[in-house]
Amino acid sequence: MLRGPSKQDFDKYVPQIVDRMKQITSISDVASDLNNEGLTINVEVNRQLAARYGITPATIDNALYDALGQRIVTTIFNQSTQYRVILVAKRDRLPDLQSLRSLYLPTQTGSTGEVPLSAVAEIKTGTTPLVVSHLAQFPAVTLSFNLTEGASLSTAVDEINAAIQAVHLPPSITATFQGAAQAFEDSLSSEVFLLIAALVAVYIVLGVLYESFIHPVPILSTLPSAGIGALLALMIDGKDLDVIGIIGIVLLIGIVKKNAIMIVDFALDAEREHGKPPEEAIFEASLLRFRPILMTTFAAMLGALPMLLGSGTGSELRQPLGLAIIGGLALSQILTLFTTPVIYLAFDRLTRRFSRRRPSDPPAASPT
Repeated sequence: MLRGPSKQDFDKYVPQIVDRMKQITSISDVASDLNNEGLTINVEVNRQLAARYGITPATIDNALYDALGQRIVTTIFNQSTQYRVILVAKRDRLPDLQSLRSLYLPTQTGSTGEVPLSAVAEIKTGTTPLVVSHLAQFPAVTLSFNLTEGASLSTAVDEINAAIQAVHLPPSITATFQGAAQAFEDSLSSEVFLLIAALVAVYIVLGVLYESFIHPVPILSTLPSAGIGALLALMIDGKDLDVIGIIGIVLLIGIVKKNAIMIVDFALDAEREHGKPPEEAIFEASLLRFRPILMTTFAAMLGALPMLLGSGTGSELRQPLGLAIIGGLALSQILTLFTTPVIYLAFDRLTRRFSRRRPSDPPAASPT
């Protein structure tokens, strides 16, 4: 939707934008509600000449309204009903534009009683918009379009923005998306903050649980593989990353991290309670937690399988969600069993390196 104070700017720039949008392959049925093909009749009054006859603009306005409008001049009452008398010129007296010139206006001078409209005004025909839409009290023009088969809304939005920038609109005209495109932009603008907030919340909870700033990192390291798996699954199936796919990635944050929690929690317990070295503790944790990790992963994947294979009303929304969950779980299951122990040992060595004890203070010298 284009919004601006000047209708003349719309007449200049809207056709250019429509022509550029019609060249975009990802959209079709480009249309605009800017329709300037409405016919109009302009009565340009010569005020100085009309003043000589004592004719005011109100007199001309009343004469035109009496002939073309529906002025109620009186009401006839009887015992049961009432009838309103409407003054209007006969249609056969005004068959064309030339007949409008023959409307007579009363004068206030003594020389002539009436003069025709053509004597004090010039009548011209022109064009005018059929509808003038407004947005926030400013004139606005709406450009509508449909997506072609297999095209994504994100691609169409980027190409439309590029087309608008190529036209070089003046600063007085602002272009904003409405409808589904606006909802898409609003959802994407908040999804990034949603992902960041979810990661921060998970890190804080894990940090409080393990009383460490380092141990949550091996757990969070499993999330990139889940995101990559979800994107690969969507790409292989030919689906774009839409809002539903992003929701699936957010769900993976809560599902995937349980694999690393099982391993890291068991390894920390083996170190703290049984005094085992980190290498032996993480190795034992990976062996003992392998079967529970497989069971919970397959349970989550089977739970998302009906969304992927379902059909019927609304299946187009559920399928990307199930596809993202299954793809993210499958890839993270393969990678995290190997990457989590490696990252755990790497950060353990890093912690040991920077947590060396400070040298004790030298003993005080004995008095002589």
